[in-house]
Amino acid sequence: MTEATTEENPFGEFPHRIVDPKGEGLTRIGSVNVNGIRAAHRKGMGEWLASREIDILALQEVRADGATLTKLVQDMAEPTGKTWHIHEHEAAQKGRAGVAIISTQAPVATRTGIGEGHPEDDGRWIEADYELGDGSTLTVVSVYVHSGEVGTEKQEHKMRFLQYMLEYLPKLAEHADHVLVMGDLNVGHTELDIKNWKGNRKNSGFLPEERAYFDQYFGETGYVDVARSMAGEVEGPYTWWSYRGKAFDNDTGWRIDYQMATPMLAELASNAKVDRALDYSLRWSDHAPLMVDYRLP
Repeated sequence: MTEATTEENPFGEFPHRIVDPKGEGLTRIGSVNVNGIRAAHRKGMGEWLASREIDILALQEVRADGATLTKLVQDMAEPTGKTWHIHEHEAAQKGRAGVAIISTQAPVATRTGIGEGHPEDDGRWIEADYELGDGSTLTVVSVYVHSGEVGTEKQEHKMRFLQYMLEYLPKLAEHADHVLVMGDLNVGHTELDIKNWKGNRKNSGFLPEERAYFDQYFGETGYVDVARSMAGEVEGPYTWWSYRGKAFDNDTGWRIDYQMATPMLAELASNAKVDRALDYSLRWSDHAPLMVDYRLP
């Protein structure tokens, strides 16, 4: 089933599926919170991964050690014979957080953590550098921001991490020719990003002080919200739906997963989609992958 798209809204209509083959010369880059790689593998992530022609994939909330992640990704790759280069930043506390980047091209360098002196970073930030065809460098980041909870220490950690990002993003842009920061940022930037935004104005994920950081990320800091720039001023497309009630069936979701690109890279983006499952029973995570094709040099 191919979704109808328009020049104004390349995402198409509900349910936002990528079904088109990757175009010649394009690099497909995706990001998804897997909500535990073991569960995602068990529920069918492998079939999805084998059919999507992905070149680079950022994973969040892996919740597994490096050996387990490698084994499961290799198992998912077996039907296609594809070789994945796997790099993970595992959380110190078992069963929590964890981010990774898997790619068909080997990175020339990787780094973990969001800089020195940031103790809140615990399995939440990993970078990988890739050499492009023209000799330039693409830095890809997989990031998982705290979910937070108003009035608790969790929210304090979240706010500090958002501040660290604000300080670090400009430095990151100086490091490489192109930068792509991807992941579950656990904040809806505008009213278009949450179906029931009025009822969430005092909840973590849509607090004014959280959203103000995103004004800066996509303002003076200079990064581009790739999905929003391509979709235009439309509701969604959402990337997360609660498992409770009929949230998924009614598309009562949140857009909290992002691809944040430096301007020159954003100009190379095309065919951006939220790869939403066709049916509730086909979900292998409570998030849907955000996929963008780039015509890299």
